[in-house]
Amino acid sequence: MRKILLPALVIIAASLLLIRIFFLQIVDDSFKLKSENNAIKIKYDYPERGYIYDRNGKLMVANQPSYDIMVIPRDIKNLDTLEFCSLLDVSKEEFIKKIAKAKVYSPMLPSVFLAQLNKLEYAAFQEKIRKFEGFYIQKRSLRDYQENFGSNVFGFITQVNENIIKKNPYYIGGDLIGKQGVEESYEEYLRGQKGVRYILKDKFNREIGSYKEGKYDTIAKQGDDLTLTIDAELQKYGEELMVNKWGGIVAIEPKTGEILALVSAPDFDPALLVGRQRSKNYTILHNDSIAKPLYDRGLLAEYPPGSPFKILTALVGLQEGVIDTETSFVCHHGFSYARGRFMKCHDSGISKLHNGIYNSCNTYFANVFMKTINKYKNPADGVDVWAKHVKSFGLGDYMGYDLPTGKKGAIPTSKTYKKLYPNGGWRSTAIVSNAIGQGEILMTPIQLANMMAAVANRGYYYTPHIIKKIEGQKIDKKFTTKHQTSIDKEHFEPVISGLFDVYNMGTARGLGVVGIDICGKTGTAENYLKVNGKRVKLQDHSIFVAFAPKDNPKIAIAVFVENGYWGARWAGPITSLMIEKYLNKKITRVDLEKRMLTGSLKTQYDKLYPVKHQDSIAFINNKLKDSVDKIKKAKDSINSNEKKIIKVDSLKAKP
Repeated sequence: MRKILLPALVIIAASLLLIRIFFLQIVDDSFKLKSENNAIKIKYDYPERGYIYDRNGKLMVANQPSYDIMVIPRDIKNLDTLEFCSLLDVSKEEFIKKIAKAKVYSPMLPSVFLAQLNKLEYAAFQEKIRKFEGFYIQKRSLRDYQENFGSNVFGFITQVNENIIKKNPYYIGGDLIGKQGVEESYEEYLRGQKGVRYILKDKFNREIGSYKEGKYDTIAKQGDDLTLTIDAELQKYGEELMVNKWGGIVAIEPKTGEILALVSAPDFDPALLVGRQRSKNYTILHNDSIAKPLYDRGLLAEYPPGSPFKILTALVGLQEGVIDTETSFVCHHGFSYARGRFMKCHDSGISKLHNGIYNSCNTYFANVFMKTINKYKNPADGVDVWAKHVKSFGLGDYMGYDLPTGKKGAIPTSKTYKKLYPNGGWRSTAIVSNAIGQGEILMTPIQLANMMAAVANRGYYYTPHIIKKIEGQKIDKKFTTKHQTSIDKEHFEPVISGLFDVYNMGTARGLGVVGIDICGKTGTAENYLKVNGKRVKLQDHSIFVAFAPKDNPKIAIAVFVENGYWGARWAGPITSLMIEKYLNKKITRVDLEKRMLTGSLKTQYDKLYPVKHQDSIAFINNKLKDSVDKIKKAKDSINSNEKKIIKVDSLKAKP
């Protein structure tokens, strides 16, 4: 055994040594690369990002040249720090901090010392760059916004952080990446492909030519151009209507699911997040926890949908066979239920489906909801059947659209009420507020707009999306896949008839547009805020949903105005104006336009949210470079057409 042990140990040790040598020389080239790194300098050529156009071919986002000062700490020699800092308007402390950070990244590899110089700063530095060994200029391109709207649609460009570099080997320190909006969703298309050049250096660190005659060099490839589904003029108009208001507008083309407008207010000029002031501006916007200008309300804000949800209450009741068009209920300005509890209603008299919709009768829809739940012996089964129908409209879950942010909303099921009532014993009366879009229901504006698209299509919808065309590419098939709701087509017509008369004789009378058949629904959602653990009642939200024309609809829309009182006060007029703008490309309802463009809820917000955010709000209000001039021009245009104003009856009913 001893005779075998010693030779065996020698053989094993020799084998391990040979394997290690083979791995180091043949398999692992890291040491080779490290030795070559002293003699090879890597230079990157950064391509232009792809351009962004609206659905009509209008250029919205282009590029402008930018210059980063790069540093290789090891190569810094004989630097006149005072002259260097004076030239770039950098303090000595900041200089020391940046160099230290660069050394931590790598003393031998380039990193960004100062990003996004403009042309004048670049020219001044370029003249004296020969004095500053270890520094060089890297040309890049920054976004050049052709419009001062659409910040939530576009997103912005920022430098990659260490986490991104670790996750994605494409990026290195100093690279730019899209964040939020289209810039993030379609980053891989927009960024293009950067080129790489390997430069050979001599022992004096001087460049002497391409490594192996450029065998490994690659050429930069410009990013793909994108055509969005957004209508630039409609987007711009929506943002102007929402000045001094908070909320969201989402407009969709029903037949395709294409997003025509995605407005979030308050918003800001996208150019604020370009250039050397980007970080400072971003901090101001980010730190406003009240107005939340970086928060996309159209995709993220979850609100009780209020009365627009009655549309689904009616459709589910018809599908389940608990009502028909002639089923009637008597309303006495409200609905009594559950031990003396009372749901108020502005309507009274006998309500059937048609007038129940256009008068928005709470009593009618509360009865329909209870009959739907009570159809089943166990209320848990009834709720789950109801929830399944509602969810078939794309509610209660992420919608799968092509933007990087969103919320699920909430559609309650039996599981919801098992948690709320662990001892059981709950019945339809305990959850009847769901009938009118309150209770445990939450929806985002894009979900409401998609719901209306499905109603406009008489029972189907396409996943909402913002991409129309990618240069040389195909869009995802999921955006051309039809989703069918669980409601039979025949049940939509009587509901749509009621929605049409909302404008003619119902809660939105006086908001119609001559020549356009609009079907809509007003909404007023209760609004509460938790303060020290208590629910404090705030001003209601103003909501409106609609589609038009009634037959062969081309636009479905949802408008939320936070703390905007009732639906017909703010959201309704904005909806009518957006529809007319899109379909007719001009406005005849100049009376509504004047009221919406000049109207403001700023005082209301200041009362509701007495938190110091005025500096941020003032900053945001300057986001339209010429916002004051725009409104002034709008007023002048309106005043010149005062004679054309259509006289309308004042609203008599609160939706």
